[in-house]
Amino acid sequence: MKYWQEITAVTQRILLELWRRRRSLLFWCLFPVSLLFLNGFILAERAGLSLAEAMEFAAPSTLVGAALFFSCLGGSVATVVSEREQHTLKRLFISPLSGTSYFLGIFFAHCVIGMGQSLLVLAIAMFIGAEFTGSAILGFLIICLSIIAYVGVGFILGTQLAKRTEDVNALVATFGVPLLILGGAFLPTSLFPERLLDMAQFNPIYHMNEALVGLWAEGEDLVAIAPHLQFLGVFALITIVAGWLSYRRMLKLERQL
Repeated sequence: MKYWQEITAVTQRILLELWRRRRSLLFWCLFPVSLLFLNGFILAERAGLSLAEAMEFAAPSTLVGAALFFSCLGGSVATVVSEREQHTLKRLFISPLSGTSYFLGIFFAHCVIGMGQSLLVLAIAMFIGAEFTGSAILGFLIICLSIIAYVGVGFILGTQLAKRTEDVNALVATFGVPLLILGGAFLPTSLFPERLLDMAQFNPIYHMNEALVGLWAEGEDLVAIAPHLQFLGVFALITIVAGWLSYRRMLKLERQL
């Protein structure tokens, strides 16, 4: 019960800070929505689809490449770095709050943000007329695994490579944008040459995108997307464990400063 109360308190604090920064909250909503419409209009024009049909393909890619990537990966990096700069971690050492609760609080806060953006993107696509025929439970599972993977990588980057707030944009751009392109978030993977497709097999964003597009846009079942789910499950487990270990290492370093 003690840990749960601490986790809830940290999660609420981060979400309340976001709610008070109404301008930032507005931008978090406008960014994935604008990319959703851009992707939808481009697909509708180039593929000869109706806007509703194009949204069925655009929504999963936008969700993976815009909403979850920047809110869960970029957001977790920014949160960790800002907490270090504001010396919040220093105050943690003299408070009864445990490091585990603090880690999980940040994690769950970004899960809530990611889920909120997911619902926003899907709701707008469905309002336009998109029909997602795949399993909602499987889709929820893919989104959860994607969020875990992104937050885990965010903790690794934020604790090991980013020292100042200025480092966040450079890290996200350097590591993230090439992976987004290689993952099919901005360009359909059907356009990739064979060599790029072979490289994409090791890219978690590729598996997120292919699993969601296959499930919701192409009506594939569990058997068809099982390889993508297996990769995401293993990757999410590895990254969250590595993120936790990186976080613990950062705490030890902060105690020595």
